[in-house]
Amino acid sequence: MILRLSNTAQRGTLVFVALLFALFLSYFGIRNARADHFAGSQSRQRFERATQLEPGNARNWYLLARYWQFDLEDSDPQQAIRSYRVAVSIDPHSPENWLGLASAYESVGDISPARDAYLQARKAYPLSAEVSWQYGNFLLRQGELKAAFVEMRRAVEADPKRGAEAFSRSIRAEPEVNLVLDRVLPPIRDVYVDVIWDQVNDGHTENALKAWDRLAVIHPSLPLQDVLTLMGSLLAKKQFTEAQRVWNQAVVFAGMANLQGPPGSVLWDGGFESGVTDVGFSWIISQHSSSVQVGFDAAEKHSGKHSLRLTFDGKSNVNFNGVCHYVPVRASTPYRFSAWLHTRQLTTDQGIRFQLHSLGVQDTTLLVTPDVHGSQPWTQIDVPWTSGIDVQELQVCVVRFPSDQTENRIQGAAWVDDVALVPVSAEHLKP
Repeated sequence: MILRLSNTAQRGTLVFVALLFALFLSYFGIRNARADHFAGSQSRQRFERATQLEPGNARNWYLLARYWQFDLEDSDPQQAIRSYRVAVSIDPHSPENWLGLASAYESVGDISPARDAYLQARKAYPLSAEVSWQYGNFLLRQGELKAAFVEMRRAVEADPKRGAEAFSRSIRAEPEVNLVLDRVLPPIRDVYVDVIWDQVNDGHTENALKAWDRLAVIHPSLPLQDVLTLMGSLLAKKQFTEAQRVWNQAVVFAGMANLQGPPGSVLWDGGFESGVTDVGFSWIISQHSSSVQVGFDAAEKHSGKHSLRLTFDGKSNVNFNGVCHYVPVRASTPYRFSAWLHTRQLTTDQGIRFQLHSLGVQDTTLLVTPDVHGSQPWTQIDVPWTSGIDVQELQVCVVRFPSDQTENRIQGAAWVDDVALVPVSAEHLKP
């Protein structure tokens, strides 16, 4: 629509009204900008000035209340309560305002109005993780554990990243770990993983192990890396039985339970099929020797899809023990160790062999297998080995001892495959 003005007076009136309107907008725009400026400062005088410029802005009162509550040199809880009350009167639908008021009441010991404010915050935002978290912690401080755990669980369900801290805080109030696991933690994979990591780092391996058992119940898809901290702690505490159980479950969760290999073997991935190294009960491969290149080979293998290849460059009389596997075993138990070796133009009188070494006990007896050198087709190594008293862990290494003749620099290649350590009883059970 086009407005047509018939005379100069009407046009002048319109311009005047437009100017008044512009001045009005400019005044309030400048006032709002000044209020925002003062609200963004960190001094009491500027917070107060912001509330004077915009007394109907709940945010300004909230910021002033926080100043009164938390300033180290000028705190005044009662002033904070009064400012929070103004904020909630202006905006009763803000959970942030109610939470601030609740914490201020609690700080001066007014528990009943604090509880009412927490409930108002939950009413304003029933699904808020932050509201449930703060209310749950309030209930913990009051010793109301049953209600506290309900709120903590709601917080973790809404925000799983709070799981580790929720468990840690709850366990201080209730030492029965399984009860806390039941009531505080929802069955969410990442929640359990975070709790396990946190408890291990705090030195509470037993708590972490119980959280692992809950994780195992939901049978998650889980990368092996997520079990590293727990495995490391169990092995450091020499809890080999538990470490083996956790590892056996972890490889199932990682989709690696059915790797091809000799049946009954307690040495995991003896056929080098997984591609996993340097984790838990997997192969530990060191690349420190520049004279030996170690890697997986899909072209040359005894069975399955891969073997392990070692290539020697002929530049040194190398002493090599860079491929090892830590194996959990039972004490005083007979085993059968076997492996397959293949060599091609592997020079010198010292070739490739295996070394079995008991760990963690005074008995440090070594079993060393015969070596294979030159050019040999796939050749089986098969020897008996019996664990000593109290032996629970065995180290199996692929080794090459240096030749007595210092100029015998080893050159050529060797392949390793289908390494196994089978309890004799398990062998007898085979048809």
